[in-house]
Amino acid sequence: MSTTGKLTALTLACCLSSLAPAADTVRGARGEKIDRYMTRHAQSGFSGVILAAADDDIIIAKGYGLANDARKIPFTAQTVFTVGSLTKQFTGAAILKLEMQGKLRVTDTIDKFFDDVPEDKRAITLHHLLTHSSGLKPAFGDDFDPVTRDQIIRLCMDSKLLWPPGTQYRYSNAGFSLLGAIIEIVTGDSYERYLHDELFKPAGMMHTGYQIPEWDPDQMAHGYLSGGKDWGTLLDHRWADDGPYWNLRANGGIMSTAEDLLRWHRALGGNKILSDKAKAKYFTPHVKEGPDAESYYGYGWVVVERNDGSKAIWHDGSNGIFFADMIHFPADTVVLIMASNRQDHDVSLPKLAVVNMLH
Repeated sequence: MSTTGKLTALTLACCLSSLAPAADTVRGARGEKIDRYMTRHAQSGFSGVILAAADDDIIIAKGYGLANDARKIPFTAQTVFTVGSLTKQFTGAAILKLEMQGKLRVTDTIDKFFDDVPEDKRAITLHHLLTHSSGLKPAFGDDFDPVTRDQIIRLCMDSKLLWPPGTQYRYSNAGFSLLGAIIEIVTGDSYERYLHDELFKPAGMMHTGYQIPEWDPDQMAHGYLSGGKDWGTLLDHRWADDGPYWNLRANGGIMSTAEDLLRWHRALGGNKILSDKAKAKYFTPHVKEGPDAESYYGYGWVVVERNDGSKAIWHDGSNGIFFADMIHFPADTVVLIMASNRQDHDVSLPKLAVVNMLH
């Protein structure tokens, strides 16, 4: 672990305090315009958070509506929510960190890590898993099915590939679960422990993870089904003792805050987490997301070329109740983070509107 990674939580909090936006920060003409739009959206039932920044300047960091209806707790930039498939960018970064540490290569085939790999799967590489081009099925059950690590490995090995590895794209949560298993096998630590020690702690993300953070129930957003029924938090549903079961682990389920996701974005801007060489792989548009798609998949990120030739790098995540989105525009050094906790009010419509307001 690096010297930075060994800093205490208290030291990190002090070092990073200047990076954290105050609650309900709205700055400048763009911030005010976005706030007016989001306020109208909230009056129609939206609840969630938006955080936008350019360089080191916060444009807006504000919550709307309630994170907990019963207790009348408002949504803020410090509210904890599940980021869904944004988890995949953390898994991708962990694999690249292990490559930096000389413990694996993205060109390694999976038979280096698993025993009894069937012939049709021996050509699958970590690169294929990272880019959804392994040929594996999307999933092998529900998020909360009690599937162990050994069981998800066996399910993947015993399944029939959709096509030969590296020939087509198909989004696969199961493929990222295999990457999580590889992280555990290589490190001897749990998936969450490796991410916490090597990614989250160095970035100052002390409110991100599965179970390692000491979650304050009043800081956690509840999800709400259509009609307003309280679905609760992920912790109210069936998990293993050390986090989610393996249909969800490493492909989703990480919980975080808008502030911590901003810390992640800023950490990726330097070399604290990944080297320039690793980040080049991380953000490369490796595989086209379908024959007619205009987007490409990197290592846990989607990369799109905009009309002006610049890139948008993003990913969304959802379990159908919580919605999260993170998008950054490298040319403008702009990042946008959004989340909501209502099944009837996702972030897709406001995201498009806010992106236009930022440019």
